[in-house]
Amino acid sequence: MSIEVKVPVLPESVSDATIATWHKKPGDAVKRDENLVDLETDKVVLEVPAPADGVLKEIRQDTGATVTSQQLLAIIEAGAVAAAPAPKAPEAAKAEAPKAAVATSAKAADLSPAGQRVATENTIDVNEVSATGRDGRVTKEDLVNFMRTGTPAAAPAAAAPAAKPTPGARPEERVPMTRMRAKIAERLMQSKNSIAMLTSFNEINLAKVAAMRKQLGEQFEKANGIKLGYMSFFVKAACEALKRYPIVNASVDGNDVIYHGYQDISVAVSTDKGLVTPVLRDAQAMGFADIEKAIANYAKKAREGGLTLDDLAGGTFTITNGGTFGSLFSTPIVNPPQSAILGMHTIKDRAIVENGQVVAAPMMYVAISYDHRIIDGKDAVLFLVDIKNQLENPQRMLLGM
Repeated sequence: MSIEVKVPVLPESVSDATIATWHKKPGDAVKRDENLVDLETDKVVLEVPAPADGVLKEIRQDTGATVTSQQLLAIIEAGAVAAAPAPKAPEAAKAEAPKAAVATSAKAADLSPAGQRVATENTIDVNEVSATGRDGRVTKEDLVNFMRTGTPAAAPAAAAPAAKPTPGARPEERVPMTRMRAKIAERLMQSKNSIAMLTSFNEINLAKVAAMRKQLGEQFEKANGIKLGYMSFFVKAACEALKRYPIVNASVDGNDVIYHGYQDISVAVSTDKGLVTPVLRDAQAMGFADIEKAIANYAKKAREGGLTLDDLAGGTFTITNGGTFGSLFSTPIVNPPQSAILGMHTIKDRAIVENGQVVAAPMMYVAISYDHRIIDGKDAVLFLVDIKNQLENPQRMLLGM
């Protein structure tokens, strides 16, 4: 029986995808749920699994083709058995031996499981792939781009012969944007051109939060298997403030304002390909441990290229933490169709006045950028003050005050 393999239903925010890598060729045996092809969207790389055991009979879309939801990709003959391959000549076996070893090289050992599979199935020499991951690691997206372009990594500078610099040389390199980077650029321009954006600032004394983390952090980690970070405090504070200022949690749809009776918090996560914002759904019902675990899971999936479209869909309010990279002060950009975003920054000990005395305290500048079409400055400022009051008195947050 012939079974059609189609492009998964893409969300409204994703219009199409590109065929990045076929992991099987016509005539190959396939197993149910085995990854057949990678589809690159402007947000993530999607894996399309085989719907049944059988043989890949026909591929309808070649690598590099642009496809849309439910478009036919391939046909599988369910229950069929692949023909046994002819024995290879000794010379051919010797020639392929180095390729078979690529998946066990030292560089390949740092690959994620998904990257290992791509490298092994396609006999890619990982040493030839340009690495964009943290600490020089090759990501799954690097392998997908390599298969699509066939461009090897540049030779290390130490291995290249020394060359004298040309006086007055002005080298340039032109490279196409990735789909993700192009989408980020499009959305940033959409935000700039369609939103009356304004930013307000404040500062927060995090001494009591820091003391709580120091006092209870070890017990928290033993009980929950995850460290107690600052982000969970900010997420909880944001949820409580959004309940009191629902307009900050709303969105614009034409001439209508949509009020959301829940808090789906988008948390900005930096990846090698750009910034993504996976969503903590119903964050108002999550505990501190639930939030920390969800964020850690998203960060791991982002590093390994495993985020799905469902992970990124929706969101009513965003929190971004530029302080991770040392940012002291910035104006975050609203992520449409949301109407506001909270920007965290680095924590610095600064001199402040408490009870008439100058003391050093761990201070953080915070910012809220908002759509002034529906959010008045008063509401935005009071929302930010609400978050400040909660974090400077974290016991209020625990009591929902």
